[in-house]
Amino acid sequence: MADASQATTPAVEGNPVPEVPETQTPPADVNGTTEQEQTEEGAEQALEDQPFVVTIVLPHTTETLDIPVSPMEQIHEIRQSIIEHPIAIEFSCFHLEFNGKKINDFIQVSDVEGLENGAQLHVVEDPYTEKEARIHLIRIRELIGASGDRTDTVHGVLAGVSVHDDIVVENPDAPEAEIKEYDFQAPADLAILLPKETGPAPKTIKSISLSPWNPPPAYWRQKGHLLYLVIQTNEGEQHHVTAHAGGFFVNRCSNAKFDPLPKPAPKDCASHSLFTLLKKLSPSFEESFKKFQEFSSQKDPLATFQVGNTFPSAPWLVPSNNSSLTAHEADNTRSQETYLLGGAENVDSLRDWNEEFQSAKELPKETIQDRVFRERLLAKLFADYTDAAARGAVLVARGEVAPLNPTEDKDAQIFVYNNIFFSFGADGVGTFTSEGGDEAARVATGKDVLGVKLVNQLDIDGLYTPGTVVIDYLGKRIVGQSIVPGIFKQPEAGENQIHYGAVDGKDIVAADERFAPSFEKLATALRVKKHAVWDKENKRHDLEASVEMKGLLGTDGRKYVLDLYRITPLDIAWMEESGPEGSEYPHRMTVLRPELVESLAKQKTREYVQAELLKRGVIKKPEEKKEGEEATEEAKTEEGEKSEEPKAEDTEKTEEAAESTEVAEKKDEEEAAKEDERIDISNFKFALNPDVFSGQVPQTEEEKAEMAQDEQDVRDAGIYLRDSVIPALLNDLKESDISFPMDGRSLTRLLHRRGINMRYLGKLATLSEGTRVECFRQLCVREMIARAFKHVAAKYLRYLPLPLTSACLAHLLNCFLGFGLNSSPVAEVDEELRKVFSDADYSFEEVTPESLREAMQQEILHRFRFTLEDGWFNQLQHIQMLREVSQKLGLQIQNKKYAFVANEGEAEPVAEKAAAPAPAPVEDGNKKKKKKKAARETSPVVAAPVVTVPHTFSPDDFFNVVPIVKDSTPRSALAEEALEAGRLSIYQNQKKLGEDLLLESLSLHEQIYGLVHPEVAQMYHTLSQLYYQLGQKDAAVELSRKAAIVAERTVGLDSAETVLNYLNLSLFLHQRGDSQQALLYARHALDLWKVIYGPDHPDTITTMNNYAVMLQSIKAYHESRRWFEESLRVCNKVFGEQTVHSATLLFQLAQALALDQDAKKAVDRMRESYNIFKTLLGPEDKNTKEAEHWLTQLTHNAVSVAKATKELQARRAKGTLGFSPRNATAGAAGIGSVVPSAVGVDNRSLDELVKFVEGSEKKKGGKKPKGPSNPKKRGGKA
Repeated sequence: MADASQATTPAVEGNPVPEVPETQTPPADVNGTTEQEQTEEGAEQALEDQPFVVTIVLPHTTETLDIPVSPMEQIHEIRQSIIEHPIAIEFSCFHLEFNGKKINDFIQVSDVEGLENGAQLHVVEDPYTEKEARIHLIRIRELIGASGDRTDTVHGVLAGVSVHDDIVVENPDAPEAEIKEYDFQAPADLAILLPKETGPAPKTIKSISLSPWNPPPAYWRQKGHLLYLVIQTNEGEQHHVTAHAGGFFVNRCSNAKFDPLPKPAPKDCASHSLFTLLKKLSPSFEESFKKFQEFSSQKDPLATFQVGNTFPSAPWLVPSNNSSLTAHEADNTRSQETYLLGGAENVDSLRDWNEEFQSAKELPKETIQDRVFRERLLAKLFADYTDAAARGAVLVARGEVAPLNPTEDKDAQIFVYNNIFFSFGADGVGTFTSEGGDEAARVATGKDVLGVKLVNQLDIDGLYTPGTVVIDYLGKRIVGQSIVPGIFKQPEAGENQIHYGAVDGKDIVAADERFAPSFEKLATALRVKKHAVWDKENKRHDLEASVEMKGLLGTDGRKYVLDLYRITPLDIAWMEESGPEGSEYPHRMTVLRPELVESLAKQKTREYVQAELLKRGVIKKPEEKKEGEEATEEAKTEEGEKSEEPKAEDTEKTEEAAESTEVAEKKDEEEAAKEDERIDISNFKFALNPDVFSGQVPQTEEEKAEMAQDEQDVRDAGIYLRDSVIPALLNDLKESDISFPMDGRSLTRLLHRRGINMRYLGKLATLSEGTRVECFRQLCVREMIARAFKHVAAKYLRYLPLPLTSACLAHLLNCFLGFGLNSSPVAEVDEELRKVFSDADYSFEEVTPESLREAMQQEILHRFRFTLEDGWFNQLQHIQMLREVSQKLGLQIQNKKYAFVANEGEAEPVAEKAAAPAPAPVEDGNKKKKKKKAARETSPVVAAPVVTVPHTFSPDDFFNVVPIVKDSTPRSALAEEALEAGRLSIYQNQKKLGEDLLLESLSLHEQIYGLVHPEVAQMYHTLSQLYYQLGQKDAAVELSRKAAIVAERTVGLDSAETVLNYLNLSLFLHQRGDSQQALLYARHALDLWKVIYGPDHPDTITTMNNYAVMLQSIKAYHESRRWFEESLRVCNKVFGEQTVHSATLLFQLAQALALDQDAKKAVDRMRESYNIFKTLLGPEDKNTKEAEHWLTQLTHNAVSVAKATKELQARRAKGTLGFSPRNATAGAAGIGSVVPSAVGVDNRSLDELVKFVEGSEKKKGGKKPKGPSNPKKRGGKA
């Protein structure tokens, strides 16, 4: 970790960092200096900021350590680099000295007088405090592998795991392995989601823990004793050790006798570091520690780095309880870690979260280094707070925290834990009675955390937000907020607790003018119109924001903004629309998304600019301009596809690229307008009133007219969503302008990015007509069903005690997915638990498959206004639906072969029914035995009831439940600025500048977020594509590999991002010439695709095409042909047979058949391709002519093959049988000898033909062999 951080830090300082933002600062003459003077000053500053190397002198050794440092770094960063360096691992309690003087850890390097290149810094050991001794013990335990497994209630089992290293070929230099035939009809293999089991790590010591004699009595504490430890070495010896202010020494204690004095010579042993003491005590320690390091280094470093500033991804599928990956080991210190981390009073871990947040926000941000330090601190702070809030929420949900108001109703109870205020996302006190009660309150909390995130991203000076996190756990929604000073203070008579916005519902409205300037900035950024509201006495108040948004003046003097769930107006079109009977929406919190408002604002701005240009004669007609723009965009799209084909099918990247293109076009438009005639867009303002349709009653005619206009503006926004945004999305999918989403998460992300609420899933499914968008329709329906099950399950789980939740989940899933195996499932509840929780709500036992379906259908009708087809439950893709449900509820399910239908048996369950079923009785018998055995092990008092009919799921299958967390963490503005500047530079053809800016952005991402973070994975992905475009294939491969590993650990082993990163990696490896390795990664991505979506996803057409080309490059022609055939099958299913896509794939398949020596079929396929091209594109099109040319060649080849075969048969008839017919055909009439002669002019060899088929030969400029197979796809050119 040290090496990685050191590698990136100098890059920040080495590049001309200050120049990036300085280009955005005011002009040179503002401060009275000339441009030349500024340039000279900048150059001098850049020289001063150059990194240099210092030498670290370590105690007790002659070894030294050279570390690159930057003048802008702080000393504690150098200190951390020393601690993490392999030759200095034993040191943790020390300070640095320069020229005999102690250096403060928190000053900058540039502040140390005389510190320059080659200077020596001395490490001087410090005396320990109890806290330092505890930290040292924790660190050494981690370092030597003495800490056992941890049970983490929040992160879950195997959180942040990576399977990348399991895919890699063990011996890359070995001869190419035989290509195994891929079974396209095989069901999804869930084993790919699990890391391979490895042997146990080498033991360095048997155990190290706190001694039973700990803590030291007062008498010995006065003498410097801090802790007492007990150590068992691999040799079987036990040593009692005293942690003293001066270091660690072996004492005279035993298990029965207390004597903490040092042992006399020759058995005395002492050292400042515990690590050095262990080397002295155990002869085998050094050797075993080397073996442990070798074992640890087998994995990629990125796969082992600690996940810092984000939640590690918790896999939904985990190994069984008896797997070594989930084995629970004995570790005395595990239960002592709370004390080691927080001290005896646990005060080390208590933090004033609100003060930390607001103090960090108030840090200076004038210079680059200021901003880096501030944003890095904020990223760490948000991550710590989110983790603490999630842990507290889980305890609250489990009933482990006492409420502050125990006499209130459960939903109205509030809690404080770890200085975080917790409440339930339910309408416990009747605030949302008129809006929909509990349903409205639940939605409001989700909207609130989104609003807080937006405000945090805007970073408005003088406006503060509390730390806010929403946690969903076992049917409960819990809100965790930092405690705002004064929020619990009772207002004095005549005063309001709220200083801006609604008080006590909307009866009283406060409008403290001190909040107006800050709220005005916020309203401008959020497109909120200043508007009038009226209190219960019909008194008018002009507010900058929604009346629901509140301003509170804290007792610390800061202005806080609260309740940000109504920053956008209501979607009145949805509320007024009459759906099917019984489809009343469950609440009135149907607000528009901020992305839609922003999109509409851009559209209105464009219309305004065009209208102004039209007035001034700069443009002729809007229609002509529009057509020209469209033509340009189409040309750019085609050009972009040609250059971006070797990338991967990445929706997010595509849309980001489109956004950057839009930014560039907008800037070009503005510049052109300025050159012709300046258009002052300051006169144009677009903002919406968020309080229309919410009960406001204007008093005068003027107010009524204004309100009517505001209402019309909001209605127009709804019309824009329905008539423009939704049709545009469906059109982009039909035209393959964007990739199809793969699962619920990617679908949600796509819709939200376009500004479409999830309640429109039903409308999207209804509008998705035709085979081209059938995939999208299926995903929408699947997502509605999964969400409906989540809501139904939450009602039963909400008040259920934790030990009963597994039985509830098992029964609900048996009714949902397992009815094919058992149509009348019975809940398996342990009778002992039933006695213990006699007052629990066991209503889930009454659920049947029929009643569950009815409840889910009602949920879908209410929430999405969509009616499922009859028999929808028989068409479910079981594995994919189980995955969706597990991710939405945070389930971690045990890996085993689940049987979903009676005749499925041991077969892996998939949506396809083509898989050959195994005998059912085998599965049934085994399941019974396993259940009985599990019941005996888990409940020794009373065995679980014997179930005569098997169930798909049992309570033992549910390993864990992790909380689903929504945080308010903003992205780094500084890193985003560098990223956008880099993209814009590349778009403007300034590739070198763009590359430097993107590298700068990556360095900033790594510094601010840490190395393992989703934003960093995205940066790795972006840079890998850039390097590929620049021809730096090795760098592209390395960055795409990092992107895949980090995405696995932070987003998910089977996330859409991980699949796309693996596809990128495979394509880049193939281009580098490592097709064997590329095939492994591509196959892994396709296997993941099967788990995520199932078979026949439209984007797999491109992937299978690429896979076939890779197979051709290693001369696996027969397998390559099979992949082309499968790609064609999916293409025909999605696009239809008589399309350009199918014609192009037929063209490629014909070439593959020729290479596989199937000349007759090659001619047939090429003829089909030619006929389609001729019909659709005409006889003069280049594609048609190319197909005609190849048809001639292949026909000639087929004739030659037929002749050779006839001659061969004639010879065989005469008795000449000296060779194999297959070999004879290959030698006499193979593609290598026949096709080149047919080509004539080209006279190509076999290798040249292969190159042509792969598309790497560019001789024929008019034809791009794979391009038309899917003109909009990415990754088509391998």
